[in-house]
Amino acid sequence: MSARKIGETQADDLGSAPVLQPIRITKSGEDNDKKSANRRLKDAEIAVPIAYGTIAFYLGRKASESQSHKWTVYVRGATNEDLGVVLKRVVFQLHPSFNNPTRVVESAPFELSECGWGEFEIAISLFFHSDICDKQLDLYHHLKLYPEDESGPQSIKKPVVVETYNEIVFPDPSESFIARVQNHPAVVVPRLPAVTVENANEKERGDTKDHPLAQWFMNFSEADELLKLAAARQQVQAHIVKLRRQLSVMDGPPQLSKPPSGYECT
Repeated sequence: MSARKIGETQADDLGSAPVLQPIRITKSGEDNDKKSANRRLKDAEIAVPIAYGTIAFYLGRKASESQSHKWTVYVRGATNEDLGVVLKRVVFQLHPSFNNPTRVVESAPFELSECGWGEFEIAISLFFHSDICDKQLDLYHHLKLYPEDESGPQSIKKPVVVETYNEIVFPDPSESFIARVQNHPAVVVPRLPAVTVENANEKERGDTKDHPLAQWFMNFSEADELLKLAAARQQVQAHIVKLRRQLSVMDGPPQLSKPPSGYECT
Protein backbone atom coordinates (compact mmCIF):
# COMPACT_ATOMS: atom_id res chain seq x y z
CA MET A 1 0.00 0.00 0.00
CA SER A 2 1.25 3.47 -0.76
CA ALA A 3 0.12 7.07 -0.62
CA ARG A 4 1.79 10.03 -2.31
CA LYS A 5 1.73 13.69 -1.30
CA ILE A 6 -1.75 14.00 0.18
CA GLY A 7 -2.58 17.13 2.16
CA GLU A 8 0.94 18.56 1.99
CA THR A 9 1.36 22.03 3.49
CA GLN A 10 4.15 24.41 4.31
CA ALA A 11 4.31 26.56 7.41
CA ASP A 12 3.55 29.74 5.45
CA ASP A 13 0.77 28.19 3.37
CA LEU A 14 -1.70 26.70 5.85
CA GLY A 15 -4.76 28.09 4.09
CA SER A 16 -4.35 26.18 0.82
CA ALA A 17 -4.08 22.53 1.85
CA PRO A 18 -5.61 20.05 -0.63
CA VAL A 19 -8.80 18.15 0.19
CA LEU A 20 -8.08 15.30 2.57
CA GLN A 21 -8.17 11.80 1.11
CA PRO A 22 -8.03 9.28 3.95
CA ILE A 23 -5.83 6.21 3.56
CA ARG A 24 -7.98 3.10 4.01
CA ILE A 25 -6.18 -0.05 5.04
CA THR A 26 -7.51 -3.20 3.35
CA LYS A 27 -7.30 -6.57 5.03
CA SER A 28 -5.29 -9.35 3.42
CA GLY A 29 -6.09 -13.05 3.25
CA GLU A 30 -3.72 -13.66 6.16
CA ASP A 31 -5.72 -11.18 8.23
CA ASN A 32 -8.87 -13.17 7.47
CA ASP A 33 -7.19 -16.39 8.60
CA LYS A 34 -6.55 -14.84 12.02
CA LYS A 35 -10.20 -14.00 12.65
CA SER A 36 -10.82 -17.06 14.77
CA ALA A 37 -8.00 -16.11 17.14
CA ASN A 38 -8.68 -12.38 17.17
CA ARG A 39 -12.33 -11.50 16.58
CA ARG A 40 -13.06 -8.38 14.54
CA LEU A 41 -15.91 -5.92 14.95
CA LYS A 42 -17.91 -5.49 11.77
CA ASP A 43 -19.18 -2.07 10.61
CA ALA A 44 -16.64 -0.28 12.83
CA GLU A 45 -13.64 1.84 11.92
CA ILE A 46 -10.66 3.24 13.79
CA ALA A 47 -8.95 6.37 12.45
CA VAL A 48 -5.41 7.49 13.25
CA PRO A 49 -4.64 11.13 12.32
CA ILE A 50 -0.97 11.53 11.42
CA ALA A 51 1.44 14.20 10.28
CA TYR A 52 4.71 13.45 8.51
CA GLY A 53 7.28 15.77 7.07
CA THR A 54 10.62 17.50 7.47
CA ILE A 55 12.10 20.44 9.32
CA ALA A 56 15.32 21.88 7.87
CA PHE A 57 17.66 24.43 9.50
CA TYR A 58 20.26 26.35 7.51
CA LEU A 59 23.67 26.07 9.22
CA GLY A 60 24.79 29.61 8.33
CA ARG A 61 28.50 30.14 8.96
CA LYS A 62 28.89 26.47 9.85
CA ALA A 63 27.62 25.43 6.43
CA SER A 64 29.91 23.68 3.95
CA GLU A 65 29.44 22.50 0.38
CA SER A 66 28.44 19.02 1.53
CA GLN A 67 26.59 20.03 4.69
CA SER A 68 24.57 23.22 4.37
CA HIS A 69 21.50 22.16 6.39
CA LYS A 70 20.54 20.00 9.33
CA TRP A 71 17.15 18.38 8.88
CA THR A 72 14.79 15.99 10.61
CA VAL A 73 12.23 13.71 8.98
CA TYR A 74 9.46 12.27 11.15
CA VAL A 75 6.03 10.71 11.55
CA ARG A 76 3.94 11.92 14.48
CA GLY A 77 0.42 12.08 15.77
CA ALA A 78 -1.53 14.97 14.28
CA THR A 79 -1.73 16.63 17.70
CA ASN A 80 1.79 15.55 18.71
CA GLU A 81 0.90 12.28 20.41
CA ASP A 82 3.08 9.19 20.38
CA LEU A 83 2.11 6.73 17.62
CA GLY A 84 3.81 3.76 19.27
CA VAL A 85 0.42 2.35 20.20
CA VAL A 86 -0.21 1.76 16.48
CA LEU A 87 3.23 1.64 14.83
CA LYS A 88 5.69 -1.16 15.45
CA ARG A 89 8.48 0.47 13.46
CA VAL A 90 9.14 3.01 10.70
CA VAL A 91 11.71 2.66 7.93
CA PHE A 92 13.11 5.80 6.27
CA GLN A 93 14.75 5.33 2.87
CA LEU A 94 17.23 8.13 2.25
CA HIS A 95 19.20 9.07 -0.87
CA PRO A 96 21.78 6.36 -1.71
CA SER A 97 24.61 8.87 -1.21
CA PHE A 98 24.08 8.62 2.57
CA ASN A 99 25.87 6.01 4.63
CA ASN A 100 23.37 3.27 5.49
CA PRO A 101 20.51 4.93 3.57
CA THR A 102 17.89 2.52 4.98
CA ARG A 103 17.20 3.66 8.53
CA VAL A 104 14.95 1.66 10.87
CA VAL A 105 13.34 3.33 13.90
CA GLU A 106 11.65 0.84 16.23
CA SER A 107 10.26 3.13 18.93
CA ALA A 108 8.79 6.60 19.28
CA PRO A 109 9.59 9.27 18.38
CA PHE A 110 9.68 7.93 14.84
CA GLU A 111 12.22 10.31 13.34
CA LEU A 112 15.83 10.75 12.29
CA SER A 113 18.14 13.71 11.78
CA GLU A 114 20.87 14.20 9.21
CA CYS A 115 23.00 16.89 7.58
CA GLY A 116 23.29 17.47 3.84
CA TRP A 117 23.05 19.91 0.96
CA GLY A 118 20.52 18.46 -1.50
CA GLU A 119 16.78 17.92 -1.71
CA PHE A 120 15.35 14.49 -2.54
CA GLU A 121 12.33 12.25 -1.99
CA ILE A 122 12.25 10.21 1.21
CA ALA A 123 10.28 6.95 1.30
CA ILE A 124 8.64 6.35 4.68
CA SER A 125 7.36 2.82 5.37
CA LEU A 126 5.00 2.30 8.32
CA PHE A 127 4.77 -1.13 9.94
CA PHE A 128 1.85 -1.80 12.30
CA HIS A 129 1.45 -4.09 15.28
CA SER A 130 0.42 -7.65 14.39
CA ASP A 131 -3.16 -7.32 15.67
CA ILE A 132 -3.73 -4.28 13.41
CA CYS A 133 -2.45 -5.10 9.96
CA ASP A 134 0.25 -7.27 8.40
CA LYS A 135 0.79 -4.91 5.45
CA GLN A 136 3.18 -1.98 5.40
CA LEU A 137 2.06 1.48 4.33
CA ASP A 138 4.46 3.41 2.10
CA LEU A 139 4.44 7.21 2.21
CA TYR A 140 6.60 9.63 0.25
CA HIS A 141 7.87 13.05 1.28
CA HIS A 142 10.09 15.50 -0.58
CA LEU A 143 12.81 16.99 1.62
CA LYS A 144 12.82 20.77 1.16
CA LEU A 145 15.79 22.82 2.35
CA TYR A 146 15.06 26.24 0.87
CA PRO A 147 12.00 28.46 1.37
CA GLU A 148 9.73 29.38 -1.53
CA ASP A 149 10.60 33.06 -1.07
CA GLU A 150 14.36 33.13 -1.62
CA SER A 151 14.73 36.91 -1.47
CA GLY A 152 17.64 37.72 0.83
CA PRO A 153 19.84 35.36 2.84
CA GLN A 154 18.27 32.29 4.39
CA SER A 155 17.56 32.57 8.12
CA ILE A 156 19.36 30.28 10.54
CA LYS A 157 16.61 30.76 13.13
CA LYS A 158 13.50 30.01 11.10
CA PRO A 159 13.48 26.51 9.58
CA VAL A 160 11.79 25.33 6.41
CA VAL A 161 8.86 23.18 7.51
CA VAL A 162 6.85 20.97 5.15
CA GLU A 163 4.26 18.64 6.63
CA THR A 164 1.50 16.40 5.33
CA TYR A 165 -1.65 15.71 7.32
CA ASN A 166 -3.72 12.62 6.71
CA GLU A 167 -5.61 9.89 8.48
CA ILE A 168 -5.18 6.13 8.35
CA VAL A 169 -8.50 4.30 8.57
CA PHE A 170 -8.70 0.68 9.78
CA PRO A 171 -12.05 -0.99 8.99
CA ASP A 172 -13.31 -3.97 11.03
CA PRO A 173 -10.68 -3.59 13.80
CA SER A 174 -9.82 -6.48 16.08
CA GLU A 175 -11.00 -6.48 19.69
CA SER A 176 -7.42 -6.42 20.99
CA PHE A 177 -6.63 -3.39 18.81
CA ILE A 178 -9.68 -1.52 20.11
CA ALA A 179 -8.92 -2.41 23.70
CA ARG A 180 -5.34 -1.15 23.44
CA VAL A 181 -6.15 2.21 21.87
CA GLN A 182 -9.60 2.92 23.36
CA ASN A 183 -8.40 5.73 25.65
CA HIS A 184 -5.39 6.85 23.64
CA PRO A 185 -5.44 10.49 22.45
CA ALA A 186 -3.70 9.73 19.14
CA VAL A 187 -6.52 7.47 17.94
CA VAL A 188 -10.15 8.18 17.05
CA VAL A 189 -12.20 5.26 18.38
CA PRO A 190 -15.98 5.09 17.90
CA ARG A 191 -18.27 4.47 20.86
CA LEU A 192 -18.50 0.71 21.09
CA PRO A 193 -19.65 -1.87 23.62
CA ALA A 194 -17.03 -2.65 26.24
CA VAL A 195 -14.30 -5.01 25.02
CA THR A 196 -13.03 -7.31 27.73
CA VAL A 197 -9.26 -7.54 27.49
CA GLU A 198 -6.82 -7.72 30.35
CA ASN A 199 -5.51 -4.25 31.34
CA ALA A 200 -7.73 -2.69 28.67
CA ASN A 201 -8.34 0.42 30.77
CA GLU A 202 -4.74 0.92 31.84
CA LYS A 203 -3.68 3.32 29.10
CA GLU A 204 -0.80 5.76 29.19
CA ARG A 205 -0.94 9.04 27.34
CA GLY A 206 1.64 8.82 24.58
CA ASP A 207 2.32 12.54 24.53
CA THR A 208 5.20 14.14 22.63
CA LYS A 209 4.28 17.78 23.17
CA ASP A 210 7.66 18.34 24.88
CA HIS A 211 9.45 17.49 21.63
CA PRO A 212 12.36 19.90 21.00
CA LEU A 213 10.92 20.77 17.56
CA ALA A 214 7.32 21.11 18.79
CA GLN A 215 7.31 24.90 18.34
CA TRP A 216 7.73 24.38 14.59
CA PHE A 217 5.10 21.67 14.20
CA MET A 218 1.95 22.79 12.42
CA ASN A 219 -1.30 22.91 14.37
CA PHE A 220 -3.71 20.32 13.00
CA SER A 221 -6.14 20.49 15.94
CA GLU A 222 -8.95 21.89 13.77
CA ALA A 223 -8.44 19.17 11.19
CA ASP A 224 -8.43 16.63 14.01
CA GLU A 225 -11.81 17.88 15.22
CA LEU A 226 -13.19 17.61 11.68
CA LEU A 227 -11.85 14.08 11.54
CA LYS A 228 -13.64 13.16 14.76
CA LEU A 229 -16.90 14.55 13.36
CA ALA A 230 -16.42 12.61 10.12
CA ALA A 231 -15.65 9.43 12.06
CA ALA A 232 -18.79 9.89 14.16
CA ARG A 233 -20.86 10.40 11.01
CA GLN A 234 -19.42 7.23 9.49
CA GLN A 235 -20.30 5.26 12.59
CA VAL A 236 -23.88 6.52 12.52
CA GLN A 237 -24.19 5.55 8.86
CA ALA A 238 -22.70 2.13 9.53
CA HIS A 239 -25.11 1.62 12.43
CA ILE A 240 -28.07 2.53 10.19
CA VAL A 241 -26.92 -0.01 7.58
CA LYS A 242 -26.55 -2.66 10.28
CA LEU A 243 -30.04 -1.99 11.64
CA ARG A 244 -31.51 -2.21 8.14
CA ARG A 245 -29.87 -5.58 7.65
CA GLN A 246 -31.26 -6.83 10.96
CA LEU A 247 -34.76 -5.61 10.11
CA SER A 248 -34.55 -7.25 6.69
CA VAL A 249 -33.64 -10.60 8.29
CA MET A 250 -36.44 -10.28 10.87
CA ASP A 251 -39.07 -9.44 8.24
CA GLY A 252 -38.07 -12.28 5.93
CA PRO A 253 -38.87 -12.47 2.21
CA PRO A 254 -42.12 -10.84 1.07
CA GLN A 255 -45.12 -13.21 0.87
CA LEU A 256 -48.06 -13.07 -1.57
CA SER A 257 -51.40 -12.50 0.13
CA LYS A 258 -54.03 -15.24 -0.28
CA PRO A 259 -56.88 -14.27 -2.64
CA PRO A 260 -60.26 -13.80 -0.93
CA SER A 261 -62.68 -16.76 -0.96
CA GLY A 262 -64.60 -17.17 -4.18
CA TYR A 263 -62.17 -15.12 -6.22
CA GLU A 264 -60.49 -16.78 -9.16
CA CYS A 265 -57.40 -15.48 -10.88
CA THR A 266 -57.71 -15.37 -14.63
